Amino acid sequence: MSDEPLDRELLIELITKEVMGALAAQFDRCDNADGLRHAVVTGADRVAFHGNGSEVPVDLAEYIDHTALKPDTTAADIDQLCDEAEQYHFASVCVNPTWVKRAAARLRGTGVKVCSVIGFPLGATTSQVKALEARAAIRDGAREVDMVLNVGALKSGDHETVLTDIEKVVDSAHEAGAIVKVILETALLTDEEKVIASSLAKKAKADFVKTSTGFGGGGATVYDVALMRETVGPDMGVKASGGVRTKSDVEDMIAAGATRIGASAGVQILNPSNGDGSGDKY
Repeated sequence: MSDEPLDRELLIELITKEVMGALAAQFDRCDNADGLRHAVVTGADRVAFHGNGSEVPVDLAEYIDHTALKPDTTAADIDQLCDEAEQYHFASVCVNPTWVKRAAARLRGTGVKVCSVIGFPLGATTSQVKALEARAAIRDGAREVDMVLNVGALKSGDHETVLTDIEKVVDSAHEAGAIVKVILETALLTDEEKVIASSLAKKAKADFVKTSTGFGGGGATVYDVALMRETVGPDMGVKASGGVRTKSDVEDMIAAGATRIGASAGVQILNPSNGDGSGDKY
């Protein structure tokens, strides 16, 4: 029993070295998006579509969580978000817990899911509170929850606390048939911490790892998506979120291994003539 933490640390170290070594070699050879796609995509199972990295899916809408998480979001904004999600057949709308009931009622029968955020945006609430928040959101109609892990505990090396934090939310969600995405807040982490966080999310039986809240000083990068995909393997979801504003951004993230995209600029991504979404952060 006393050897278990040491074994886990050694395993994490080995995984980190292997993943980062492979990616470093690949990225050294890439100086453009097409080259990057060719380097990081190893096959259909990585990104859930057939072909190499330059052959992105035609229907990008089904990859997008149409998102409104700003603190000044109004009821009218939520209604518009839901109507756009129904029109364009986005995978889900992602809203703060206070708007879940409204969004669920408006989207009933449309096939568009409601996603909500847990412990957002800092991840610093207790595990018990996160679990209760997840249950409440699911009761109100959410079918997916995006939780922020305990970033401070991760950076302190307290991996047991991080694991327990995720497990409590996963247990709360899975008992009701909802899925869990774990937000790593990659802009605040070292590469080693990203690998550790992704490994812990997988161990806790979360359904996805996700890059960012959009409030943490940085968003998704192709490198981080590729690193997370290499760490969790082909069967777990990877969500790229924060700063994804154009069709090209989405294509690059999918090519790197993302199976879901979080964006408030979803309409602009699908219809660039409506605006480039440059004002959208989350």
